[in-house]
Amino acid sequence: MTSSRAVTGLFARLAEPFTAEAVFDCLPDVVYFVKNERAEYVIVNRTLAERCGTQDKRTLLGKTAAEAFPPPLGRSFWEQDTRLLATGEPVLNQLELHLYPTGATGWCLTDKFPLRGAEGTVAGLVGVSHDLHPPDEGAEEYSRVAAAVRHARAHLDRRLVTEELAAIAGLSAYQLDQRVRRLFRLSTGQLLIKLRMDTAAEQLRDTDRPVVEIGLACGYADQSAFARQFRRTTGLTPGEYRRAFSLLAGR
Repeated sequence: MTSSRAVTGLFARLAEPFTAEAVFDCLPDVVYFVKNERAEYVIVNRTLAERCGTQDKRTLLGKTAAEAFPPPLGRSFWEQDTRLLATGEPVLNQLELHLYPTGATGWCLTDKFPLRGAEGTVAGLVGVSHDLHPPDEGAEEYSRVAAAVRHARAHLDRRLVTEELAAIAGLSAYQLDQRVRRLFRLSTGQLLIKLRMDTAAEQLRDTDRPVVEIGLACGYADQSAFARQFRRTTGLTPGEYRRAFSLLAGR
């Protein structure tokens, strides 16, 4: 029996559709959801509900991300969903900094895939966001990368390339990238974006510095380029992020 026939045979015998909801309820570091063709939540796991400030998952069902999250937090999720539903193109390994209605923030890698009907059209989507955690700095493998990471943090205001960081670590560019992927679950390029956006988000939350100054300090001479990258990563413009965090923090 082929694997596809085995899967079809198993699922045909089930009393109800298998959604994996109970499985993902056991994973506190993973957000999981299934949405229909209107981008409305059909299945969510406990982690997503908790980060939206509710213990009852049912409160999210039937809502789009734009409705489940206070504006403007859910707008980018909804835009991402509607684009996938229209094109059928998956979202793969998207680095995102999430700001939740509870005021919590967290870095995630997000993947979304289309769900196709029998006729081949897109009938919905399924997605997961994996939390990113800092590596164990006591690990032996981290010691070679640590100097490069410290150098990057200290020089975010200028252009940095993998080869420069690799030389500081005493590694080839390929070796550095492989170690960064094992330690951070990111490419070297993604790690640099994360370091820049971490600094930008922190300054937007904790200081009154003008956005243009923050962009320059994070290596963006062009304010529009900084705003585009920040919105791509957080779903919000720098100004929206500052206002949204201020409102959430004041609750």
